[in-house]
Amino acid sequence: MGGGEGEDPQKLKRIAAAAYDYENDSRWAGYWSNILIPPHMASRNDVVDHYKRKFYQRYIDPDLVVEAMTTSSSSQSAKASTPPPQSSSSATNTNDTRPRSSGSSSRTSGASTTPPTSSTSLRWDQQTIQFSVNAWVFVVAVLAIFPLVPRNLSSRAYRLSFLGTACSSMYSLYSQYGKPRAWNLQALQVWFQSVIVTKDFMYSIYCLTFVSSHLCLKFALLPIMCRALEYVAKFLRRNFSRSTLYRKYLEDACIWVESNTTTLSILSSQAEIGLGFLLIISLLSWQRNIIQAFMYWQLLKLMYHAPATGSYHRSAWSNIGQTTNPLIQRYAPFLNTPISAIQKWWLR
Repeated sequence: MGGGEGEDPQKLKRIAAAAYDYENDSRWAGYWSNILIPPHMASRNDVVDHYKRKFYQRYIDPDLVVEAMTTSSSSQSAKASTPPPQSSSSATNTNDTRPRSSGSSSRTSGASTTPPTSSTSLRWDQQTIQFSVNAWVFVVAVLAIFPLVPRNLSSRAYRLSFLGTACSSMYSLYSQYGKPRAWNLQALQVWFQSVIVTKDFMYSIYCLTFVSSHLCLKFALLPIMCRALEYVAKFLRRNFSRSTLYRKYLEDACIWVESNTTTLSILSSQAEIGLGFLLIISLLSWQRNIIQAFMYWQLLKLMYHAPATGSYHRSAWSNIGQTTNPLIQRYAPFLNTPISAIQKWWLR
């Protein structure tokens, strides 16, 4: 009786968690968007319900006990451990052996909970690696732009920042999409079409564009610093929210970053567009690199059309057009024809 009474509060808490209106809680959308799990698992109702309970535990009721997430393998093992139906003549034997069967089934269910623990630790390892790399990138990028750092060290930190972000982006792509199913043209094309519109792919190309160039533009570090800052803040809030050190020194900064992710994305898009114009201006100097400028403007075109970054880039280009179009119409109307041709190529 005492054990049943001890379970009643948790049962009520689970019922309350299931009945909670997550869709009208603005924190749930941000929490769910930060969960790093494969797409095929994100579509499963049991996985969504598990993370809803974890959200409810973190933000609503810390006393709620959230059990380890079970997979389909556990349900299959439970079905395998269930004895087959027997005739009525053997009902007495079944009743006599019921305690032994329940013991074996409990051992089976206990063993079946081991794989979810290993899969959870695998996801944890991936998140920890991303946090470590991005924290290192942020520190090195700050070192690269700090004015008092020696030039040789600053230049090395500049390139290491891009290398670290490129590695982080490629690792994220591999974790989510894996490798092509086969090394033929059709399989590579299918795999490439699935990753080309992702933010990680665009950042990997962005970093490779600048790390391989002798032109050193410290302004180019701004987007990767914003990306690293978002990763670090999300990881710290998710895993160290109960730490005294975190609450004392880092909580306010992490809350600000998570509540201003849109502002950081707008800042990144404006910096990326500004870099495109800087590369055009650099064509007039002895450090010009025509191939780099062409590749980067192709990347900007991809960012304009990709769903992950398109809204921010379209907004930035709209503001640029509202500012420059009246000036062009008034002082340089002869530029309308080439600008129209460029817009047709851009929107194609």
